[in-house]
Amino acid sequence: MDKSSAMFDMEKAQERLSKLSGGVAVFKVGGASEAEVGERKDRVTDALNATRAAVEEGILPGGGVALLYSTKALQNLQTENEDQKRGVQIIQDALKAPTLTIASNAGYDGSLVLGKLLEQDDDNLGFDASKGAYIDMVKAGIIDPLKVIRTALVDATSVSLLLTTTEASVLENPDEKKPPSRMPDIDNDY
Repeated sequence: MDKSSAMFDMEKAQERLSKLSGGVAVFKVGGASEAEVGERKDRVTDALNATRAAVEEGILPGGGVALLYSTKALQNLQTENEDQKRGVQIIQDALKAPTLTIASNAGYDGSLVLGKLLEQDDDNLGFDASKGAYIDMVKAGIIDPLKVIRTALVDATSVSLLLTTTEASVLENPDEKKPPSRMPDIDNDY
């Protein structure tokens, strides 16, 4: 009797596993307006894509701390000249930017947050800007898919290499004041 019960349980477990791995889920998204429905659909799509990316390559602590802590590996990198040294510094500054920006946008001193995070040894410790507290990001569920972070770094590197080898670039002067926009001339001959 025990053997037949165990076989039945095994078959049921296998059936459940096959439904979960090969099945199709239907999400019904609603809202008060078409714009709200569209926004919610976009959020569901983003969540699904992030989940797929996380399953594919794994996760990292979120809030930019994985990038922040990767700067520690660059500190001891041997460079051959001042240009390479400056390049490493630029990359370190870029890797610190997400955490700095998140803290600053939430009204905190981003430099102070960076300093506190970099002086400790827990690679999962991060700054939860919504609570204003230092927490274990993975335990709190604040994570980033590794694939997303890796792709962003590869793309940013590609763009920076393109800009480095470009002979000329057209930029907008931030100091230049733009004239106020005018109302178009109204045709009074209707």
